[in-house]
Amino acid sequence: MKTRLGCLSHKSDSYNDFSEFLPPAHETTARCLKLSTDEVVRWSESFDSLLTHKYGLAAFRTFLKSEFSDENIEFWMACEDYKKIKSSAKLVSKANKIFKEFVEVQAPREINIDYRTREKTKQSLADPTPASLNEVQGKIYSLMEKDSYPRFLRSKMYQDIVNRAQARGQRRSV
Repeated sequence: MKTRLGCLSHKSDSYNDFSEFLPPAHETTARCLKLSTDEVVRWSESFDSLLTHKYGLAAFRTFLKSEFSDENIEFWMACEDYKKIKSSAKLVSKANKIFKEFVEVQAPREINIDYRTREKTKQSLADPTPASLNEVQGKIYSLMEKDSYPRFLRSKMYQDIVNRAQARGQRRSV
């Protein structure tokens, strides 16, 4: 995943250093070619397409980190993991961790939700179930879909990814 993003993005004055995604030079060519223009363009067709594609999600997370606004995607991903938990003891532990990290007022990575949603979430987590975070997760999803996702699609980072995928596709077809 990091290899492909490293191949598709480059250092820019408007973004953090993406060098963490760059693979060793000998790995770059072979792995870069696996991400097609169709895959990259599909990310712009729906927010779900972006989030369900391993490298789309990684690119979106990187973009949000570059804007210092990655708490929403990190919360959404934590909720996705939370829903998969089968053990009730682990469910309680994970629910508390998510609440303290994202939902609680003045949490280290506090998400932007209204008072009513915060209180309802707190009550819901008093006796957690796999669905306890569904409502707040849905609100954060909608917020990202309406705000962060359009900014990502307009970003230099995404445009560079598309352009590079298209350039690679043209070179292969010649």
